Amino acid sequence: MRHFGHLAPEVRKRLFHQEPCEFTANSPARLLAAALGATLYSPATRPLLADDILKQAANGVVSMVLCLEDSIDDADVERGEENLVRHFADLAARLRTAGPARDDGAAGLPLLFIRVRTPEQIPDLVRRLGPSVRLLSGFVLPKFTAERGMPYLEALEAAEAASGRRLFAMPVLESPELLYRESRVETLEGIFRAVDKYRDRVLALRLGVTDFCSAYGLRRAPDMTAYDVQVVASVIADVVNMLGRADGTGFTVTGPVWEYFRAPERMFKPQLRQSPFLEVQAAGLRERLIEHAMDGLLREISLDQANGLLGKTCIHPSHVLPVHALSVVSHEEYSDAADILRPERGGGGVLRSAYTNKMNEVKPHRAWAERTLLRAEVFGVARADVGFVELLAAGIPG
Repeated sequence: MRHFGHLAPEVRKRLFHQEPCEFTANSPARLLAAALGATLYSPATRPLLADDILKQAANGVVSMVLCLEDSIDDADVERGEENLVRHFADLAARLRTAGPARDDGAAGLPLLFIRVRTPEQIPDLVRRLGPSVRLLSGFVLPKFTAERGMPYLEALEAAEAASGRRLFAMPVLESPELLYRESRVETLEGIFRAVDKYRDRVLALRLGVTDFCSAYGLRRAPDMTAYDVQVVASVIADVVNMLGRADGTGFTVTGPVWEYFRAPERMFKPQLRQSPFLEVQAAGLRERLIEHAMDGLLREISLDQANGLLGKTCIHPSHVLPVHALSVVSHEEYSDAADILRPERGGGGVLRSAYTNKMNEVKPHRAWAERTLLRAEVFGVARADVGFVELLAAGIPG
């Protein structure tokens, strides 16, 4: 699979200075963590789940979570488990019919994760999936703290050993203990100890901002980002501070879910400037984005990246392309990062950027440059004259 792989080769050639790389479910964890992109959630009870997965893969989705937790009713858990097992078997059969599978056993599928409710579900589902477990990349672990999370990680380790399949964990940070100021640092320290012990199996940490808001009876409007809700913004800052460091101890932390896919009545002006759209004759695209509350989403994605987050939880297919389009590395960013990491720069120093509009200081900007080149590998580098509008327009019909 690859980002923007659903676009025609000639379109990718027109858009990219460096095209996104190909990867599989067996690629190195560091690469997969960066490549998650827009992780699309789907209730595990959907009656056409296998068809849905194949459809989303064809539309550019590279990671999906099939949810047995908050997205379904408590009474539907057993039905959801049975549905998952049946549709995984269906997908495996379709792949066999389509031709020899690659060595990852899941060619043509996104990275698939199951969000469970209890640790006991992990080995049970792995056992019930049987041979089709080769299509599974791991599990999403809800309401993760050190106390509640360790049984999940231990269950994952046991299930991996029993199945012979590499399985990743993606803990969700959403508990009240993490939100409340008086218990936050202790909770974060405990989370770090737990995930550090299982570092090789923790692919990314996911932020459950909806649960954070729930603790205070809040819900952000489409005019607002998570960073405008100060009690939420403070948690994001502390999570990145303690769990997202660039010194080798940190983890990939993904951005919070965006809840809207059509805008209600607005109080504030749209947040998308007109000029980038007018320059490429895409004024109609701007109007559609505003109509579907995408201007708020685009702003929040930009703030996610500015605050050290990579990728995003998504609950609607229309959110996927905006996340991926804004994850593409600009030609200017790539030029700066590559220049900073040139071997002869190892001693440090300050240099003027190739675009002659900023200072690049080699030692302080090195970690940023390394992260930027990793993102460039998985999302590609846009051509010098290509911006996010062209990337969006290439993937949005009409």
